[in-house]
Order: sequence, then C-alpha cells, then structure tokens
Amino acid sequence: MTDHERIARAALSRLMEPQDAVGLALVRMAGAVDALRIATGQLASGPQLEQDVTALLAENGTPSWPGMSASLRRWAPRIPDLAPERDLATMQRLGGRMIMPSDSLWPGQLADLDLHEPICLWWRGLEHPLPAAARSLALVGSRDSTSYGAAVTGDLAYSLAQRGFTIVSGGAYGIDAHAHRAALAGAGDGMPTIAVMAGGVDRFYPSGNEDLLRTVANQGAVLAEVPPGSAPTRYRFLQRNRLIAALASVTVVVEARWRSGALNTAHHAESLGRAVGAVPGSVHSANSAGCHRLIREGGAVCVTDAGEIAELASPSGESLADPAPAQHADHDGLTLEDLILLDALPLRSASSVEKLTSVAGLSTDAVRAGLGRLGLLGLAESERGGWKRARKAG
Repeated sequence: MTDHERIARAALSRLMEPQDAVGLALVRMAGAVDALRIATGQLASGPQLEQDVTALLAENGTPSWPGMSASLRRWAPRIPDLAPERDLATMQRLGGRMIMPSDSLWPGQLADLDLHEPICLWWRGLEHPLPAAARSLALVGSRDSTSYGAAVTGDLAYSLAQRGFTIVSGGAYGIDAHAHRAALAGAGDGMPTIAVMAGGVDRFYPSGNEDLLRTVANQGAVLAEVPPGSAPTRYRFLQRNRLIAALASVTVVVEARWRSGALNTAHHAESLGRAVGAVPGSVHSANSAGCHRLIREGGAVCVTDAGEIAELASPSGESLADPAPAQHADHDGLTLEDLILLDALPLRSASSVEKLTSVAGLSTDAVRAGLGRLGLLGLAESERGGWKRARKAG
C-alpha cells in the first residue's frame, strides 16, 4: 500500500499546485490513492465525499467553492503529463528521494500547516533526519541585499550554525545565499542548512547559485513540494514561503523592502504561532523599510545578534543570549569610605594624610587604612610623603 501511496502522492504533486485547498482536502478525506483516481476521473466522488470536502474547507477558511466537477475540469489538462514513476526514477538518479507524511524522515513540524501540509516533499541531499523546529531557524531577506545586510546575515548564520542550529532559507540571491554560505562555513556535526525551492530540485535555481546549492545538497538538504522539471513561478515562490516558516521555530528578516517576499514568509510564521525577528537598519535604507514595518506593527521582535535569535528559539532559557561583556570600572567593589577617599585624592600634587582627613571627613586611621587598600589596587600612589590619585584611577 505504501508504494501505491508513494506513486499516488508523486502524481498528485504534479497534478495540483502547492496549497490547492480542494486537492488537499480531497487527499485528507479520501486518501492519496483514491484522491488520484477521483482527480483523474477513474472514480466518482459521490455526494457524501463532496459534503465532507465542503465541511473541511469551511473549517479551514474556505466557506464556499464551485464543487468537485469544477476542480476536475481544472486538473484535467495536466493528466496527460502525469508520470510519477519517471519522477521517482529521476530523483533516484540524482541521489535524492521523495518523502511523504508517513515516512520516518518527514519533518513533523509541517503538521502545523494543518490542511496546507504538502502532499509530499522532493528531497535532494543527505538521507539524514531534518532537525526539529526548535533547532531550525529561517533567515530571509532581499535579493538585492546591501553590504550591511550581507555582513549581518553572515555573522548571524555563522554564529547560529556554530551553536548547532540549522539555517533554513530559499536559495535565492542576496540574503538567502549569504545565509546558506555562512551556515556551511560554521557547520558542526549536524545539518547546517536547508534550501527550500520554488521549482523542481532537479535544476538548481537561480543558475548563478548552482554551485552554492550543490554544496547545500551535499552537506544539507534541498527541498521542494513540486516534482522534478517544475518551473519556479511567482505563485510557487509565495507558496514555498510557508514551508520555510513551518520548518523553523523562528523566522528572521534581515533586510526587506516595504513590499518584499520575505515579509510574506514572516506573515506565514506569525500565522503559525512561530516567533519572528527583524534586524533593524538605517532609516534611510529602502532595504530595511520592511524590517522596520514589521517591528512597528508588532509582528516582529527587534534582533541584533545570534544570542537574541537563539533565545527566541528557546524561550525556556535553554539558549539564552550571551551576556554583554562586563565593563569594569576601577572603583568597582570599593567600600563607601574608600570611594570618598579616592574622590578626595588630588590628581597632580600629593596631599598629606592630615589634609585628606579634613577633605574626606574621615578619621586618621580610616584614611591610613584606605590609602593602603587604594595603593594595593593601583588607585593611589605615595609621593614625597604625601598621596595622590594614580593615573590608572584618573
């Protein structure tokens, strides 16, 4: 049965566009094998199944739809192109695989998409379990990134990879590419990075990132919900963004214009109850306008380093941000009397113990004892029988 289901899901992924609500509802209610038979006209759906699909769609925000017959007409032009065995053979030849929800390799966090969980995933890369959402972080942003965006992304991805997180992104130019490269550079023993494609994984897109994506496949994973040979259309780019958001516990937007695809990914993450972070930039930079918009509208937390992102991924405190380096002043830890005496010490000419007792308002014994302690700390120095503040304490 599993082989029949695998073939059916491979066919359905070519027959239906990503996030085809009717198709996904049909698979949920009838199972993949019968859903394929119904969608290709080999099996009648029947009124009860249509009612069940209608109810499921209504539960998931689609109160009305044109009915099964309209969907059948919509899918019909693609039926002649169905060749699931060929697609599966293509993946095997590429050293990849197709996985489905019943497989052990299936990332469980995709179930959070509910009805919009993909029918299957086409996977090119190591046969290694994908990390759980808690160990995965998405870094996304503009394709036309600035040098600032590139530097920040590199720092974040490298540091997070060294902490053992897997970096998820979309394989595009700009921020995506910088995130993948830095994650590969900072990789430890786990899966360093995952690229989620809008088109088939048989062809690395964009072509300018082919070498990078080949390296991602060799050390991590390249995923898509559309079969080999599928073109990366604008609609598919928007739909794959939900997978990036669902795979990760936190989505961080490094640079994004006012209307950017990266904001679409952030909104998917927010709708899933995932944490969203945004990196601030210059108020004069159009490339950061989208990030500032997310922060202002309350959809994202302002993040500036890897520690803050790791903390979002582990709110229980498992990956707290590193404390800022302590700035120790020379007088830290001094008693109140010693602080008063330090203030009373002149900077240039030395002062006698008697004069210091008057200026500081302390007893002679207290001044002598305090001068001894300040001298040991290098904060006071003796000169010609008197005392003055050492240069260190200046």
